[in-house]
Amino acid sequence: MQQSPPVPRYPIIIGPTAAGKSALAVEVALRIGGEVVSADSMLIYRGLDIGSAKPTLDERRGVPHHLIDIADPADRFTVSDWLAAAERCIADIFSRAKTPIVVGGTHLYVKALLDGLFEGPGADPALREELRAMNPAALRAELERIDPPTAAKLHPNDIRRTIRAIEVFRLTGSPISALQQQWDAPAQAADPASPAPILIGLEWPIPQINARINARVRAMFEHGLEQEARGLWTARRFGPQSCEALGYKQLIDAFEGRLTMDEAVERIKIETRRFAKNQRTWARRLRATPGAVWIDAAFTAADHWPDAVIAALHQAP
Repeated sequence: MQQSPPVPRYPIIIGPTAAGKSALAVEVALRIGGEVVSADSMLIYRGLDIGSAKPTLDERRGVPHHLIDIADPADRFTVSDWLAAAERCIADIFSRAKTPIVVGGTHLYVKALLDGLFEGPGADPALREELRAMNPAALRAELERIDPPTAAKLHPNDIRRTIRAIEVFRLTGSPISALQQQWDAPAQAADPASPAPILIGLEWPIPQINARINARVRAMFEHGLEQEARGLWTARRFGPQSCEALGYKQLIDAFEGRLTMDEAVERIKIETRRFAKNQRTWARRLRATPGAVWIDAAFTAADHWPDAVIAALHQAP
């Protein structure tokens, strides 16, 4: 009896910010004839280039990149929007006998791709307007009262997610942390004929990744991050989501007098390190993912990282 052809496989590269994910994805694409699919919630925005560490044309080295520069900064763009676009991209790339290489640090995007979408209630504009008018301390107190697990995970300054968590509770009567546990339950078995994702994690010791983050922030300012952010702010191009982007949010605070520029720079470093910590925490939850490959980036030469990715793609499912 004739054997069926092997199920196509593709890597999903994750890791903390400044880990080297984008360069790894490009090198793998060059070696295997692949195309990169971004899983980053800020790379979708046109004009947010320096602060989002968007790969330049030179850095892309001729490799097609998808889901970059697909929205204006004023646009609302949901995880559902991204998932639908990503699934179309992946199917199209496979249809052309290429391999998609998903890369990015937005864990909600990656989790949606791996496990499907957590279906929370739709937005209630009137309720959101009411919550936005509340004092931030009052919002925080309400979140701590109704959903302590979510409050423990959210930074007090994360107003957008605080409002969403309170909105979900008021609309459903259940805390968002309890609803998300349903999403975290073991997923149903995937269609055996569907392309199989392989999780690839880049891991760095904390001192090394923090040093890389600080170096990246310095380089961003040297390449004009302040000027880029000021131009967007002056032109009123930021929307409610893009204005929360790491790096831009702190600079907006400086432009509007809530921080000095020196304070904004330091806050960007601190918040980026905190973001990397959250990414590491999430990655640890994925360590038991079947077939996942974890690369010790500090003790593995960078030119050997693509070999590990390509080897994983050729492992038996």
